[in-house]
Amino acid sequence: MRAFLAAVAVMVCVVACGLRPASSFVPPVEPGGIRPVPGLEGQRVRVTSKEFTEQLVLGKIAVLALTAAGADVEDRTNVQGSVNARASLIRGGTDLMWEYTGTGWITYLGQQKPVQGAEAQYEAVRDLDLRENGIVWLPPAPLNNSYAIGVTRASAEKWGLSKISDIPEVPVAQRTFCVDHETFGRDDGFLGMLKGYGLTYGEEVPRANVRRVSVGVLYNSVASGQCTLGMMTTTDGRVKALDLVLLEDDRHFFPQYNAAVTMRRQLADAHPEIAKIFAPISAKLTDDVMRDLNAQVDVDGGMPALVARDWLRSEGFVR
Repeated sequence: MRAFLAAVAVMVCVVACGLRPASSFVPPVEPGGIRPVPGLEGQRVRVTSKEFTEQLVLGKIAVLALTAAGADVEDRTNVQGSVNARASLIRGGTDLMWEYTGTGWITYLGQQKPVQGAEAQYEAVRDLDLRENGIVWLPPAPLNNSYAIGVTRASAEKWGLSKISDIPEVPVAQRTFCVDHETFGRDDGFLGMLKGYGLTYGEEVPRANVRRVSVGVLYNSVASGQCTLGMMTTTDGRVKALDLVLLEDDRHFFPQYNAAVTMRRQLADAHPEIAKIFAPISAKLTDDVMRDLNAQVDVDGGMPALVARDWLRSEGFVR
């Protein structure tokens, strides 16, 4: 207990001083619903993740779950960028990470068109990634961290907005968008969405109506009325915290980005029990659950490792 309190004290000091917390901090856990697995005892498993909040929380969930099962886990979460995290898995520097089906299909496997339907998209990326790269995809969670168009509740009520195809109901002068820099030009992002919904950039959506901003300020920019509409993601905790409304993607333009545990084939073949550990965890991770977990970090200032531990405890997976 003293060691744990000391670790927390160090983390609080680091945060208070404005420095980046150490990504390797993991609180102790005891087995709960996750029982020790004899075959995993002492087995080294290197877990990685990307650097944004949701990935950090998911990465810590994986670290803690495998630790409770008896594995010797190396926490290598908090890697900058999707490509770098994925490269470490492909090259054998790490063994396991949470990934998104749409990212795997489009970004890593170079496919131009998403597959319609969550199950079909999962099966497509599962089969192709195993065949080409030896990466095993476990069945995905319900959470779908896809793109969305968000507005304030007041804007939704004022113009009767419930789906993306309702955007023309907003007068052109007020048809303003906040879009982050990366998403703006992507085929599965802002310009692609406009094309998919028959809205011409420069006409139905004047160029001057679009502000390119960082993700860090985008949600507040919409909430404060600087933009009427914003390109958001469905599981971001700020959606709930700021009482924003996500419009239905009624033309099913945006790809499915269901989160799933991915791992090297060597690990999956040697330890099929890992799939059994993560199956009940994945089943619990819905959009609403993930929004709450993300908000505990981004809105309430919680530490990803403690947020992950507390959720696993609340669900009875660990003690």
